[in-house]
Amino acid sequence: MGAIHDRLGLVPVINASGTMTALGASRVVPEAREAVAEILAAFVDIAALQKRASRAIAEATGAEAGFVTSSSASGMVLGVAAAMTGADPAAIERLPDTQGMKDEVVIQAGHLVNFGAPVGQMIALAGARAVAVGTAFDVQPFHLEAALDERTAAAMFVVSHHVVPTGQVDLATFIRTAHAQGVPVIVDMASEYDLTGAVALGADLVIWSAHKFLGGPTAGIVAGKHDLVRAAYLQHRGIGRAMKVGKEGIAGAILALEAWGRRDHAAVRAGEMKIVEYWLAALAGVAGLALRVLPDWTGNPIDRVEVTVGEASGLHAWELAERLAARNPSIRVRDDMVEAGVLHLDPCNLDAGEAALVSTAIRDEVEAALARGDGRRQTFGEFRAANLADALSFPG
Repeated sequence: MGAIHDRLGLVPVINASGTMTALGASRVVPEAREAVAEILAAFVDIAALQKRASRAIAEATGAEAGFVTSSSASGMVLGVAAAMTGADPAAIERLPDTQGMKDEVVIQAGHLVNFGAPVGQMIALAGARAVAVGTAFDVQPFHLEAALDERTAAAMFVVSHHVVPTGQVDLATFIRTAHAQGVPVIVDMASEYDLTGAVALGADLVIWSAHKFLGGPTAGIVAGKHDLVRAAYLQHRGIGRAMKVGKEGIAGAILALEAWGRRDHAAVRAGEMKIVEYWLAALAGVAGLALRVLPDWTGNPIDRVEVTVGEASGLHAWELAERLAARNPSIRVRDDMVEAGVLHLDPCNLDAGEAALVSTAIRDEVEAALARGDGRRQTFGEFRAANLADALSFPG
């Protein structure tokens, strides 16, 4: 599918999973690709480039200021660090030693999830301690109020497909409750379309990935109140040095943000819906598959096809996902709910030809499994153990 795969000896991937970091997140928009290529061959004052990024971020989000870091995960670490140290250079250089500082971050229990790494670990990397409030499916404002005390440096709110979807304090109430006790709020919404909502609600620091829906190179975008943004940026004098972003990441993020502002979002959504409708028609009648359109569960303007894989397909959902991934090109579907027998097909990173390959491969794998009778043998436990072993291996 591409010369780069042949040159590096890699299997090409068709991404029907979404904006997943493990697959390279998204296709970088042309404007950002051009900026990256040009600046890689040049020298630039990084501080001046970050000032330019701050203006672009402020314009796109409505925040007072912003900067670009290596990833949204690093944005979380730097934001927590900033809430503890402020702009004090001695305190910045002392982290992760937090002696004498407020060093607790209050977070709803249902938001302490693993997004590829644990949210709590990002908090701990700064030297802080996560204080979980409520229980996974029941967090009330009084739980939050009771946890906010003289040791609280910040409160963190996570917007993600991974968090518990019910029984949580909503963002507006969360911000209002924290601010009533003088506690700043950090919002991580790495893979979200909305660039303005959390800022408008008064969040002190908001974090996005540049490389997901924005279509930039790998980077994190941090926006918010000027003083906290400055304190977070100054962490590059300390623990943030290990999270530095290059000139290409900053320039690419700027151009991706500007391209996002010019994007015809309605046309993009219409194109994605054509793919969804195509899948519904192409997979209708495939043995054992039940299909429905599922709107994005965090409110992004995107619909996916939910595929429930039943016994009549001759496969468990995890077996179907695994067999699709083993093809060449490798076809990756969203498989975080396979234990429940469910796969999701995401159109946001596909063209029409790739979408056709996805549905054809699904039909072929079901028909082949039924003909051979070799499915529904691998338990979910075996699948999970094999995937963990693979994740923990190191190539070569």
